[in-house]
Amino acid sequence: MKEIYLDNNATTKVDEAVFEEMRPYFCELYGNPSSMHFFGGQVQGKVNEARQRVAALLGASTDEIIFTACGTESDNAAIRSALEVFPDRRHVITSRVEHPAVLTQCRNLTQKGYRVTEIGVDSAGRLDLEELKAAVDEDTAIVSLMWANNETGVIFPVEEAAAIAKAKGALFHTDAVQAVGKIKIDMASSCIDMLSVSGHKLHAPKGIGVLYLRRGTPFRPFLVGGHQEKSRRAGTENAGAIIALGKACELAGTYMDIENSQVKAQRDRLQDALMASIPNARINGEGADRLPNTTSIAFEFVEGEAILLLLSELGICASSGSACTSGSLEPSHVLRAMGVPFTCAHGSIRFSLSRFTTDDEIDFVIKELPSIIQRLRQMSPFGREFLKSQV
Repeated sequence: MKEIYLDNNATTKVDEAVFEEMRPYFCELYGNPSSMHFFGGQVQGKVNEARQRVAALLGASTDEIIFTACGTESDNAAIRSALEVFPDRRHVITSRVEHPAVLTQCRNLTQKGYRVTEIGVDSAGRLDLEELKAAVDEDTAIVSLMWANNETGVIFPVEEAAAIAKAKGALFHTDAVQAVGKIKIDMASSCIDMLSVSGHKLHAPKGIGVLYLRRGTPFRPFLVGGHQEKSRRAGTENAGAIIALGKACELAGTYMDIENSQVKAQRDRLQDALMASIPNARINGEGADRLPNTTSIAFEFVEGEAILLLLSELGICASSGSACTSGSLEPSHVLRAMGVPFTCAHGSIRFSLSRFTTDDEIDFVIKELPSIIQRLRQMSPFGREFLKSQV
């Protein structure tokens, strides 16, 4: 059975060109890039090239790129740094639909005496900018808002949000893990202070990330020790993964037009066909600006876990939301914040495509999913009542 992988917001396939770029730096060119000898120096040269490639994708300067282990580390480093930079400011702002990497960190801060405000969203998942304006004050150290939601793909107006934060002297951070490589980002024309990237979301390996730090932004390192990353992130560089991320960023820039044309067309065809063939379904985030590869569809009167199991039996890989919260029987915190009805939230499935997704794969899902929903509704008391009403 060949897999049909439509869970690219959870993780992506490592591009073969990316793997080939990194392969020599494990068993052949394995030197420490911080070493002074020639063997380490040639690795440092490739790390420098990777930094240039990452900076180019973000529209940033190379000295604004800090390599980390993952997006979660970047998120934590940004928030903790702001609190150290502004020790007298005790207020943090985020949103109710953030990834757990940010939301859990912020909620933990309340146990240390910080005041945390979680900005709401409307029924389409759009950020309430008026609520943000009212929340930011002179006590706010940092505002941390995602660029694009990992479950629905809804894109936040982060540039406007950053300007609101900066007007009160607060720092602004965005978790751009899902956005990088899918939509154009130009940090040179932005007032965003810090931005998080995760390599495994754009066809690089797991275990590598980036924290963009705008030049001149005050910063306190999360990890201290050695002088790596200009003393902004200690620890021996994960050279192979850094080199891989550089190549992945170069490719992401090359393929961005495909993401916004071919991949978007496949996403639209998938969701349109399912909405036409399956009654009592809704697109979570419909009407909002969304990532080109992501759709979250709620099917009433069925359980998302059951849908995923039957899809998996056919080789189709999808998700009920964030991979970081899988296993929970509670509806997604994102869908709850959007006010999605309980009967829909429990039956929501996220499909996230990539440039490796084929038309045949989309056709197969369109063909198989309606009968799965029909079968599950026949097994559910509420579903049977609904089906009777359709006769």
